[in-house]
Amino acid sequence: MSACRDDDPRVHAIQSRIRVVPDFPKKGIMFQDITTLLLDPKAFKDTIDLFVERYRGKNISVVAGIEARGFIFGPPIALAIGAKFVPLRKPRKLPGKVYRQEYDLEYGSDCLEMHVGAVEPGEHALVVDDLIATGGTLCAAMDLLERAGAEVVECACVIEIPELKGRDRLKGKPLYVLVESH
Repeated sequence: MSACRDDDPRVHAIQSRIRVVPDFPKKGIMFQDITTLLLDPKAFKDTIDLFVERYRGKNISVVAGIEARGFIFGPPIALAIGAKFVPLRKPRKLPGKVYRQEYDLEYGSDCLEMHVGAVEPGEHALVVDDLIATGGTLCAAMDLLERAGAEVVECACVIEIPELKGRDRLKGKPLYVLVESH
């Protein structure tokens, strides 16, 4: 599901604040830069508010944010809906025992880690990131949470690049995005 199909003027304002940077970090990549969105307090607040409006009262106990931009959007959503925030980090950033999941990106490969014990079996989780492209990062995040016994309720991203078909890789889990980039 996408909020960009709604007539909510906040969505159009959010989309207008996202800068596209060609050939970054590699030639051929059209980088979706959300730092320009963060510079506009109203657009940033509207972004958080749209997610909170969707997830408040939905029995979500865990908001898992993907490093690094999921750390920007995840904590305020978690606080507003009364859930805990679980950071999903790059390798060797978390002390102690971790679950580890490697995955492929549209321009390479990477790995996510999560503390063992961060989520309890049966908890309802929301995965948050800034963007879905090929879906590899979100799949890795879902795998980590499910390995710990959580039920992933939905994934939420500010931006989707539909032509990369990342949504199709999410094993039937719902995806909610605010804007699409073409």
